[in-house]
Amino acid sequence: MASLNILDRSGKKVGTYEIDPTELAPRINKQLLHDAVVMYQANQRLGTFRTKSRAEVAGSTKKMYRQKGTGNARAGSRRSPVRRGGGHAFAKRPRDFSYKLPRKALQLATRMALAAKIKDNELVLIDDLTFDMPKTKDMAAMLKALGLAGNTLLVATADNSSNVYKSGRNIDQVEITPVSGLNALNVLRPKRVLMTKAALDAVRAKVPKKAAAS
Repeated sequence: MASLNILDRSGKKVGTYEIDPTELAPRINKQLLHDAVVMYQANQRLGTFRTKSRAEVAGSTKKMYRQKGTGNARAGSRRSPVRRGGGHAFAKRPRDFSYKLPRKALQLATRMALAAKIKDNELVLIDDLTFDMPKTKDMAAMLKALGLAGNTLLVATADNSSNVYKSGRNIDQVEITPVSGLNALNVLRPKRVLMTKAALDAVRAKVPKKAAAS
């Protein structure tokens, strides 16, 4: 059982939050986490590259010189891949790198990633996170008070709040997402995770009963 301190915006402790990491995931499967992260990274690849083959580069198909009698090795077209300015032997073509893993496996990987952050004391809990209007200065001051300034950070809220997003989007190395946008990659990538109490409650509410029981 882990006991997390609930902090306010000034960094002052206002309560505690009891949670067992095994409630989110009975165990941490590194292979599943690896597979999920690789899938998300592959899905981010654009695959819009293209190079020319020897059939597409400009140049004559005529032999560069006669085949026999020169003392040199045989030479064909100047568009050959072995010559400067020639085409690529295995020309790259646009391709789609994306693929999918089973939905339940990805959901479990996300919970495993959060459980790992809790076990490693890399998750910080805040009582509430709202802004009346977008204010980057207030967000930066809050992160400094919580001791999170200068670190790669994921801020997770229970719902999609445009004011919170706009307040933190210009802060370097800070990513903001609602609980619905959490995945294994954006949880594991930053050094620290800042979650509201309501966000962690929402994550626990989505845990399947069978997974919680096991």
